[in-house]
Amino acid sequence: MKIISWNVNGIRAAINKGFIDFVNTEDPDIICIQETKARPKQVDMYLEKHKHQYWNSAEKKGYSGTAIFSKTKPLNVTNDLGIKKHDREGRVITAEYKEFFLVNVYTPNSKRGLLRLDDRQVWDKLFLEHLKKLEKTKPVVLCGDLNVAHNDIDLKNPNSNRNKTAGFTDAERLGMTNYLNNGFVDTFRHFYPDKVQYSWWSYMFQARTKGIGWRIDYFIVSKSLIENVKDSVILDQVLGSDHCPVKIVLKK
Repeated sequence: MKIISWNVNGIRAAINKGFIDFVNTEDPDIICIQETKARPKQVDMYLEKHKHQYWNSAEKKGYSGTAIFSKTKPLNVTNDLGIKKHDREGRVITAEYKEFFLVNVYTPNSKRGLLRLDDRQVWDKLFLEHLKKLEKTKPVVLCGDLNVAHNDIDLKNPNSNRNKTAGFTDAERLGMTNYLNNGFVDTFRHFYPDKVQYSWWSYMFQARTKGIGWRIDYFIVSKSLIENVKDSVILDQVLGSDHCPVKIVLKK
């Protein structure tokens, strides 16, 4: 089973940049996207094999949003966390399949000047509670843009960004550590503990061309599932967004 996650930075823009061709070529069983920035009725898109489509759009037009496109119909699908402040932004979809829960997330950014860092810390706590509640029933596959580079290896310039830049504060990194200390595994680091590879690049200063990036897009799974993971891959040659897709392959 192949699952792909991609922050497309606007699904309509991504379609114009080859999103459909990418899906048809990769042919994943499930694709999770973040930052749809649209409602379904605004999107002219046909995915022949992925007939089961689930959207969670933000109240604010052109902002945030998540979606799941699946070949197989999930047993159940729910949106959000039950947190009014965040549920307006379309950040979470939870799809239940036979063997696991799939959680697609677009984690809030702490913003320039760390204006939203306090909110982010609350989010990390409540989101972890959501994951652990699901785990009581069956294992979890979490994917999406988590808006944090966990360790120094996960961004090009750790020293100049440490505790200054959203996504690389001690508080945000601790949030990620708490996930991993509570029974979850970062699949990419499991397979590639020393590999330097990024999933997001600023549009400024030719960052992608120069290799100045961050790894902030993840597949994280329950420890009980890690033996069923065959590989975890960053598709950094795929263009169409400031993020690239990430992929996990599970044994069926």
